[in-house]
Amino acid sequence: MKKVMTIAGTRPQLVKVAAVSRVLRESFEEVLVNTGQHYDYQMAGVFFDELNIPKPDYDLGIGSDTHGRQTGKMLIAVEEVVEKENPDIILVYGDTNSTLAGAIIASKLHIPLVHIEAGLRSYNKKMPEEINRIMTDHVATLLFAPSDLAVENLAKEGIQQGVHQVGDVMYDAVLYNMEIAEQAHSLENYHLTSGNYILSTIHRAENTDDPKRLEAILNAFAALDEKVILPLHPRTKSKIDTFGLHSILERASKIEIIEPLSYLEMLLLEKHAKAIVTDSGGVQKEAYFAKVPCITLRDQTEWTETIEAGWNQLVNPLTDNLPEILANIKHGKPIEDLYGDGEAAKKIISIMKSHL
Repeated sequence: MKKVMTIAGTRPQLVKVAAVSRVLRESFEEVLVNTGQHYDYQMAGVFFDELNIPKPDYDLGIGSDTHGRQTGKMLIAVEEVVEKENPDIILVYGDTNSTLAGAIIASKLHIPLVHIEAGLRSYNKKMPEEINRIMTDHVATLLFAPSDLAVENLAKEGIQQGVHQVGDVMYDAVLYNMEIAEQAHSLENYHLTSGNYILSTIHRAENTDDPKRLEAILNAFAALDEKVILPLHPRTKSKIDTFGLHSILERASKIEIIEPLSYLEMLLLEKHAKAIVTDSGGVQKEAYFAKVPCITLRDQTEWTETIEAGWNQLVNPLTDNLPEILANIKHGKPIEDLYGDGEAAKKIISIMKSHL
């Protein structure tokens, strides 16, 4: 039985691991490496518990740092594990520094690399995630694209060999877990009723590290009539402290700050929100899966299909009137699923067995 080393380290990646590992372990030996890029219990540890993710064989505990230092630490630590385990295949997800570290190690040691969620492009190279995606795709052996557009993006860069459109493993995860979420949690726990609140997540550096942009976002929330539920990412909390923006939150009774949510809690609150405001790539998709209108506080998105379908729109908090946009937000047009049929994991494993 061939040995697959899976490298992950953030909340969204752990959701994908849960969806794929259930199927992967039927045909391969898996060694699971958690880099610890998301390192506290609320940000990542709770995911292992509620999603029944196999316990990591290696927990590297890298934690937060600058991009260069964090990636460098990962390269050293992951290489040591690879040399010890001697895997036949390395598997990575998405576009994080954990992804890039795994891709570089696989390339340097001549180990076949599987990239799940290949072919995404925002065409903004100032985003570190964009660089990670491009570099990983260009050294991958098998590239599993979540959409037709992702396949087209790869073809434009001359990447056609080993490319397979299988759908999105996050859709697998949502279909599998939504019913579990509704059974495990209740809106009443948050004193909410369906369709009467805005759910928001803000964590990307382009929003949190710019004091004017972060202030504009909080002021926009303060101007809304609806309640805003804001699970506060540690980075965002730190920047609110640094920039002295607490006065906005203190005068805005409709903004409710809560701790980061577990995956199942987040699914529940996404499903019943009036709208979602986010800068997260994963939350954009989950909003689409839940058929809830989404505002993305970014200048570009890698999930352009959701924009074209009318379920998502890009908003600049410095120049656009977010309260007015939310007041007039509408549902997108009914269309067939953009990201597969919820069987992406099975297709991935079938192709891996055939090709590797």
